[in-house]
Amino acid sequence: MANPFVRAQYLLAAHNHRQLPPDGGFEVAFAGRSNAGKSSALNALCQQNALARVSKTPGRTQQLVYFALPPYEDRFLVDLPGYGFAKVPKDLQAHWQAFLDGWFGSRDALKGLVVVMDIRHPLKDYDRQMIGYAVNRGLPAHALLTKADKLGRGAAGNVLQAVRKELSGAYGDTVSVQTFSGESKLGVDEAREVVARWLEL
Repeated sequence: MANPFVRAQYLLAAHNHRQLPPDGGFEVAFAGRSNAGKSSALNALCQQNALARVSKTPGRTQQLVYFALPPYEDRFLVDLPGYGFAKVPKDLQAHWQAFLDGWFGSRDALKGLVVVMDIRHPLKDYDRQMIGYAVNRGLPAHALLTKADKLGRGAAGNVLQAVRKELSGAYGDTVSVQTFSGESKLGVDEAREVVARWLEL
């Protein structure tokens, strides 16, 4: 199928609830620890080089960034702030936590969550927390094991099996898992199909 995301474009960045677009339509969120490869994954899905800024400085995304998908007026990709070693003051972290908790807990438009993890360091506390958020809301989650080109095929397959086993043990079949590489384009079509299905494109 033609890529429905090639026309994706930056819409807005929200620091608080007032700045969010109306809560209707369909949104898919992307979460990942700092430097997990989230921006690269978004760029690969949309076949654009600079849609999501790829930053060497971890934790630059300090807002919910919305990308619109023309010609649809109510379909959005949402880039969540990267956590990990983001050097942010404690009060800002508290603001974020409250904002994200509220957004996650009450956003009707949210249809699914993609959790981006570096295949060499999967299932850190943050990843589990984000997957838990989705499952508690009854939303599907999809784990992208990025940078799979950094491991040999056998090693990548072993990590995939281990992560799949742990997540299915914890959550049944509500969380799917795949290997991915923005560099080599491994798994890009598979990931795109998941997101397109959630957005009912």
